[in-house]
Amino acid sequence: MPGGKPAGVPCVQLDAAGACRLFGHPSRPAVCSGLQPSLEMCGSSRAEAMLWLARLEAATAPASAGQPAGAAAASAAVADRGCRASHQRSKK
Repeated sequence: MPGGKPAGVPCVQLDAAGACRLFGHPSRPAVCSGLQPSLEMCGSSRAEAMLWLARLEAATAPASAGQPAGAAAASAAVADRGCRASHQRSKK
């Protein structure tokens, strides 16, 4: 998204299923590919992961409304995908 993704706004690169259209492509933003799932971030459910991401976006949002979120804010769906993959690996 030009200028960054505002906090609380879904990324324009998410498809109808919530999957990232840029996943695995070189044009995928570094903030997205750099966000690695962890137990702290993923919690034990999708709801816990989404709460963690909401807090991250709130913590990195600029002071004035309507401005792009800070570089640490990432697409919730991308992180959710990473969390689901991490949970699947831990169950094996």
